[in-house]
Amino acid sequence: MLLNEIPWTIPLTVRLSNGLTHSFASVYEALDFLENEWPLRRGERYERAVRTCRRALNRMTPAAVAREAFIAACLEAGMPLVMTPPAQKPQTGIVKAAQSA
Repeated sequence: MLLNEIPWTIPLTVRLSNGLTHSFASVYEALDFLENEWPLRRGERYERAVRTCRRALNRMTPAAVAREAFIAACLEAGMPLVMTPPAQKPQTGIVKAAQSA
């Protein structure tokens, strides 16, 4: 992990314009994508996301604010979020009870 890596509490996955998905778990990953792989380097939300991510890496803005700005930029660029179901914990107690009956 990089020294300036600031992880998000909840990672997010975005569907890119080519149909592939890409997951982001931190402010640094989002900023790197914005600066190096972004399809359209313009737009109000794009510029705000770059600015906000930089401020978050400098500890001037909360990571959650940078995450929301990145989401807004993705939506502005036509890259929707991909909803993933929450991980389920194994239900061992219920399975054992059903096997005992």
